[in-house]
Amino acid sequence: MQEILVLTTGGTIASRETENGLAPGLSDEVIISYFGEQPAVNLSVERMMNKDSSNMQPEDWLRLAEKLKAERAAYDAFIITHGTDTMAYTAAGLSYLLNDFDRPIVLTGSQVPLEIDGTDAVRNLHDALTFASQTTLAGVYLVFNGLVMAGTRAIKTKTKSYDAFESINYPYIASVQDGVLHQHFTPKVNDKVLVSELALDPNIFVLKAFPGMSVELFDYLADHVHGVIIESFGNGGLPFEGRNVVPGIQKLTAAGIPVIITTQILEEGQDIYLYEVGKRVADAGGIPVGDMNTEAVVAKLMWVLAQTRNRDTVRVMMQTPIAHDLDFV
Repeated sequence: MQEILVLTTGGTIASRETENGLAPGLSDEVIISYFGEQPAVNLSVERMMNKDSSNMQPEDWLRLAEKLKAERAAYDAFIITHGTDTMAYTAAGLSYLLNDFDRPIVLTGSQVPLEIDGTDAVRNLHDALTFASQTTLAGVYLVFNGLVMAGTRAIKTKTKSYDAFESINYPYIASVQDGVLHQHFTPKVNDKVLVSELALDPNIFVLKAFPGMSVELFDYLADHVHGVIIESFGNGGLPFEGRNVVPGIQKLTAAGIPVIITTQILEEGQDIYLYEVGKRVADAGGIPVGDMNTEAVVAKLMWVLAQTRNRDTVRVMMQTPIAHDLDFV
């Protein structure tokens, strides 16, 4: 008999109508009753929190990680029901905090609440249970609309449609159809494992580049944050004419503050040395992270900074593939 623990956190899947709009309100007993059955599977359920996922914080990732670590030996797999808006951030955060975990951890949720007609929740719960009970893979995964994604590669790309999540720059692991698991891709198991304390440093800032971006922002950041992530244009480019941001990156780097350069473009990652506008950023100290998505970069930088503030070590750790997050820099 497989023992699987379901941890509930709230989200749309558990929401009901209130005078202020949808808000989490379903009991754990109601949620677990919709899972359906798998042969030789015993489900347990425990509420961890009851939040709209817009209210989820890094401290909540730590609570989940601590719970999962404490219960690891007692269960064969874990399912986390979660709101969709920040599910990808939580999946990435758990992927780093528990990158040495030897059980499957499966996150799922829904676009429509469980008790509303036409909900996608029932399918997602069934599919999550199918994957959790049948997979031989360890680590963190997101299951949604019949697709299984690595926890560091999932991004929410739609606000209403059932196919709300995509696996970006990485193959889908598997699919589930009518209760049958179809494995499509087996991740490499040689990603580096970095055992660490369960800790995060959320004192970071994410800046999306835009034409007209103020260079004075960097003066403020230098005095207030431990790390900066810039969503650059295209392959890693930022302006050096007119409003020149390159000196700002140099200032942060000189102060020992790592500046991580990702891209606003979802697919295909970046090649920061391809254009002059990118090479100047790299020469100023910007740290490129290839084809990682922003959700994973945010979680990884918080996790790395909790272990070290040394900029050179931060660079090495950010550019080290962990939990399938990075294929090239």
